[in-house]
Amino acid sequence: MQSEKVLEMQGICKTFPGVKALHNVDFTLRKGEIHALMGENGAGKSTLVKVMTGVYEKDEGRILVDGKAVQFKSPQEAQKNGIGTVYQEITLCPNLTVAENLYIARGSYSFVQWRRMNENATKLLASLGIPARPTQELSSCSLAVQQMIAIARAIDMECKILVLDEPTSSLDTDEVHTLFELMRELKSRGVGIVFITHFLDQVYEISDRITVLRNGELIGEYEASSLPQFELVSKMMGKALEDVEQLRKHEIPAGQNIDPVFEAKGLSSVAGVAPFDFTIRKGEVNGFIGLLGSGRSESVRAIYAADKVTGGEVKINGKNVAIHEPIDAMKQGIAYLPEDRKGDGIIADLSVRDNIILALQVMKGFFKPFTRKQAEDFADEYVQKLNIKTASINTPIKSLSGGNQQKVILARWLITHPEYLILDEPTRGIDIGTKVEIQKLVLKLAEAGVSVTFISSEIEEMLRTCSRLIVMKDRRIAGELSGANLTQSDVMRVIAGGGE
Repeated sequence: MQSEKVLEMQGICKTFPGVKALHNVDFTLRKGEIHALMGENGAGKSTLVKVMTGVYEKDEGRILVDGKAVQFKSPQEAQKNGIGTVYQEITLCPNLTVAENLYIARGSYSFVQWRRMNENATKLLASLGIPARPTQELSSCSLAVQQMIAIARAIDMECKILVLDEPTSSLDTDEVHTLFELMRELKSRGVGIVFITHFLDQVYEISDRITVLRNGELIGEYEASSLPQFELVSKMMGKALEDVEQLRKHEIPAGQNIDPVFEAKGLSSVAGVAPFDFTIRKGEVNGFIGLLGSGRSESVRAIYAADKVTGGEVKINGKNVAIHEPIDAMKQGIAYLPEDRKGDGIIADLSVRDNIILALQVMKGFFKPFTRKQAEDFADEYVQKLNIKTASINTPIKSLSGGNQQKVILARWLITHPEYLILDEPTRGIDIGTKVEIQKLVLKLAEAGVSVTFISSEIEEMLRTCSRLIVMKDRRIAGELSGANLTQSDVMRVIAGGGE
């Protein structure tokens, strides 16, 4: 089955002002295979997918579907040729029912045949093993089920090529397993699946073949079973990967009695996290860890007053302070990189320059604007320091890859020279090379005396970066781990209820 080519892209080129996004790229998808498309942020994956799905028109090259040359000028044209796409950010309507989301904008009828629609939806959901009722509101479904409903919609529209763009980034382990079962079912039906992810273990669990892009060029196509993970990373980065295990967390020397930079007693917020005590010392890297929904993000949002604080006392360098809203935290030298990069982080239509200077401008006051020269100097400095890949500092930030957007937000806060930096999922959805860069930066900041609280869904990353972990469960602190107890098994034991 896998020998039959369902999609061929030959010599694809695409250029934007100042950037050659794709240069002579080939890609082949076979019937009934799961094909991983890999590369660092900015490698050209998103651009290739957008050409594949009709969002962008190619400048050069050929696209063949089932051996026939095609030219897509819109996503609708790609859809008519059997190409369905499910994005990381679910594009369905949460206020509509499951059935309505499956069939919305499909058909030319002047009235809705509700009974028939619900019956068809029931059959479709059952055939794909999706645990949802046609009449329930989509918002009541888990993220994984919502992803599966988006896939079901594409499949019911007779898609033979399914593009899954970071479908697992917001899912827990069980939800990923459920999604993979659906992908395997579709594979058995002959659907060709393009799978884009930054989770390397998932690539090897589910993929048949791997195509690697770097700097807009094709590096190669490989059988997943014959490409060791270390080699994959090396091909993505263009150099031998420095063993991330060589990264050494910044440890505060034992016996040094360093006073806390930030101290909270009985802190709570409207987000529902249980009142908690928390301290962090100068140059310490600690972290909140736990399963999704455990209260990790809610805890740091309470520290920053991103959610309304309902109780507790806070000290900065031993002095009582009042932090009622984020501006109060900023003035106390606290910086916060939020989990939701697109919703709470970037200002999509503003330039890289304006996004970088935003926090500093807020602290200075909007009635005292920086000169254009000052803003450009700040932006140029941090674009170089963090190796942000952008055509210019005037480029809209929405045009950058996810990893480079994250670097811009980091630059926004580093420019304020914070005493205490909170990073909530700073490496989610970005490539391994950028992950290592951010981890190195965190440790460098700690060595310079900056206190850092770090949150990641990847336990290995937390263990590699943090010298102390606060373990969360059911929106309360279940325990703390440090020193010899800072192991994966200890983390899991505390989460499971085994104590510290």
